[in-house]
Amino acid sequence: MRRENFDIHVTNTEWVATGGEPGKPTVAIEFDGPNEVLQSRLAGTDDAVVDAEETDVNYRFHSDENEGVLSITNRITGDFVLELNADADGVLDFIRAARAYGEHTDDDGRYRITVEQDGERLLAHEKSTFLVYNEDGNLVRQHSLIPGGVEL
Repeated sequence: MRRENFDIHVTNTEWVATGGEPGKPTVAIEFDGPNEVLQSRLAGTDDAVVDAEETDVNYRFHSDENEGVLSITNRITGDFVLELNADADGVLDFIRAARAYGEHTDDDGRYRITVEQDGERLLAHEKSTFLVYNEDGNLVRQHSLIPGGVEL
């Protein structure tokens, strides 16, 4: 799968800056590549779509720190489910909104991530952790979304 086959759309983040009604931030990823490739990557341990508990969402800065790579990884196998280029400012705004949403609600997930192809939603996960790494692969805690009680 090529990173160019993905588009990313972020919603429910503007309320943080405007003081509006809190809404769960969502990352919607659209894939326009071959269906069979995406289906095989999204397969979990029981050949159904990978569960939320089996995935991690990460962002790694490029050297210029204005862009980076957003990825969903399979926590069980360590394999990348998907990777796409994403603007750093947009990702950091999203994380701020997810952190603020977590402070305004007792909802289990601080954000939602979806993957769609041809208008069909293939994956929809409620998540609370979003890890951010610098270009050297070191965790950047101040930008990461790490729930209380989680040790890394």
